[in-house]
Order: sequence, then C-alpha cells, then structure tokens
Amino acid sequence: MTDQRELVVVRRSDQDPSVQDGLSALLAAYHLQTQAEKGEAVADADRLPDRYRAEILDPRAAFADAVVLVASSRDTVVGCLVVTAPVAGRSEVKRLWTAPAFRGQGIASSLVCAALAHAADGGVSTLRLSVWQWRAGAIAMYERLGFSVTESWDERDQLVCMERAV
Repeated sequence: MTDQRELVVVRRSDQDPSVQDGLSALLAAYHLQTQAEKGEAVADADRLPDRYRAEILDPRAAFADAVVLVASSRDTVVGCLVVTAPVAGRSEVKRLWTAPAFRGQGIASSLVCAALAHAADGGVSTLRLSVWQWRAGAIAMYERLGFSVTESWDERDQLVCMERAV
C-alpha cells in the first residue's frame, strides 16, 4: 500500500491563518538554509537580515504586489513560490521552497507550472529567476521546465540567472 498525498496548489489565502503560519515557516526555513549555504549561518530566524525577517513576520505586507502560490498536502503547507508583479512584460520567481520531508514528489515543479500559468493569464511575456549555482537540482528542474541560463541582471556572485518565454 502506498501513501498517496493529495497536492493542492493555490494562491495565498489572506483569510486563512494556517496558510500564513505555514508560509512563514517555509520562508524561515528557506532563508536559514540559504544563509547557511552562503557560509553565513545564523542560529534562528530572529538573527536573519531585516529584509528576510520582514518576509517571515508579515508575508502579506512583504509580498503585497506579488502573488504567493502555496502548495499543501492535506492540511499542511508544504511549498511556496512568489511571482513578482510584471515590469516591462517580465515577472520573476522568488522564494521557491519545498519542505524537506515533501521533496521528490513534484511539488516544486507544480508550483513553477502554476507560476507559468499565472504569468500567462496576466499577459507576462517572460518569467525569470535567479538561483544559487550550488543548487544543481533546482537548476536541472528549471531547465526541464524550459528555462535557460541568460545574462545576469544581479551582481551577486554565484547566482545563475534564467528565463523562459511564457
């Protein structure tokens, strides 16, 4: 007998505190892991840079102009992705994260596909993203979904910039 998990990808629900709490927890895990991978580990979310703490404390305000997609399995928030508001026909994917216990189930791919559908519905011509070069699995997933490496728009070292026509 296999454990079939029902995965639902929805836009953020501002009225549902459990989604907000789950989203905050995912954002905290994302930022703590990223800081550690950059060699700048911190003990807890309270020690993250202000801009990251602001996202964790109030995702609604931090991403007010964006669309936040949330994946849930049963009643648990297991993944998230932010799509920025379009600028000159482009939107950007940010903060893609799947809870480690739920990886390998297609959640990240589902979120990216939902982001592509959202972008298409909004008349966006290009969806772009940046990813740390050491996240080879994420880069491979993006390539499978049609993204390709492009010239960097970000000056931070070790970032790979990618984009895809919508």
